Amino acid sequence: MEKNKKGWIAGFDSMTGRIRGFCADTVAELRRCSWPSRRQLLESTLLVVVAMVVLACFVAGVDEIARVLIRWVTVRS
Repeated sequence: MEKNKKGWIAGFDSMTGRIRGFCADTVAELRRCSWPSRRQLLESTLLVVVAMVVLACFVAGVDEIARVLIRWVTVRS
């Protein structure tokens, strides 16, 4: 029984050591990243929002055209 308990504890210590190593590596990698300035972040966010609005309008337009065409074809038959 004592042997199994030591194996389990050793496995737990090994797991926590790997988790700590992963967290330390992650923090080190995040410190090496170049983060955007507040202005760059706001400009990028605005660009994404505008692009989404344009795309939504395009999809709505195509949907409306398809609806009219389908109605025209089905009513004529």
